[in-house]
Amino acid sequence: MMSTVWVAREEIATAVADLPGVRVELYDGGDDVPGPADRVEFYVPVLLPRPRSLELMDHMPRLQVVQLQTAGVDHVRPHVPAGVTLCNARGAHDAGTAEWAVGAIIASRREFPEFTLAQREEHWAYRRTETLTDAKVLIVGYGSIGAALERRLEPFEVEIVRVARSARPGVHALEDLPDLLPAADVVVLLVPATAETKGLADAGFLARMKDGALLVNAARGTVVDTSALVAETSRGRLRAAMDVTDPEPLPPEHPLWHCPGVFITPHVAGSTPASTRRIARLVREQLRRHLSGEHLQNVITGTY
Repeated sequence: MMSTVWVAREEIATAVADLPGVRVELYDGGDDVPGPADRVEFYVPVLLPRPRSLELMDHMPRLQVVQLQTAGVDHVRPHVPAGVTLCNARGAHDAGTAEWAVGAIIASRREFPEFTLAQREEHWAYRRTETLTDAKVLIVGYGSIGAALERRLEPFEVEIVRVARSARPGVHALEDLPDLLPAADVVVLLVPATAETKGLADAGFLARMKDGALLVNAARGTVVDTSALVAETSRGRLRAAMDVTDPEPLPPEHPLWHCPGVFITPHVAGSTPASTRRIARLVREQLRRHLSGEHLQNVITGTY
């Protein structure tokens, strides 16, 4: 019997097409479906699923596996039917996200956005800037992306301080943050979106950061208290580089757009060809494991 697989990208369809015993159908998350949903066994929804693509899971009685293209699961998990295995794409976006973080840190510390504005005005705005060299970088959420970021930061002669949910050799616990924040030049947020991390970077967190420090958010917008961030950056005490915001998309006229020293990109850190290639390889391996009855990778259990 053929196993029906719905995937959201042509690259993924091509990667799994030669696996025996599968019927691969493309579904872009819209109203038009490629066939009967009640025969779908393995589902790879679009990167950022719309309501329709989530609601359809309730009409998939044969569904066994939902394989996401993202590391985060908070946007999909409430819609996954009981008994269905949910897997994330841990590892697929490590390179892209880590690369974005390095670029954002350098751009912010060297004030590239401000120089770009000066260039448009044909203004030679010479001044000294901070550097990445010799900075103390606090990585909050030291998982696979955090490790990838550290590898990329090493050549810049920085000091790395690692923080995760619980302590382990060489890694501090989240509860140590109050003592670690005052010494950090750069604080990078890479934690998942959970009840524990919602509003993690609140007014108290930001107040403990040193004057002139840089907050980098490559996690989720809800990890940062936006009002508190606006309060700190609007008066120039802190700088920020944000790939995610709360709300998201950031609406026109929101004060965060206009805060000095704030650099914003529209959730693009992991949106790279490299990530797409890695996702396709991951889905192929996951589907192969599923068909052969092997244990899947990146299975989501517990709170995350």
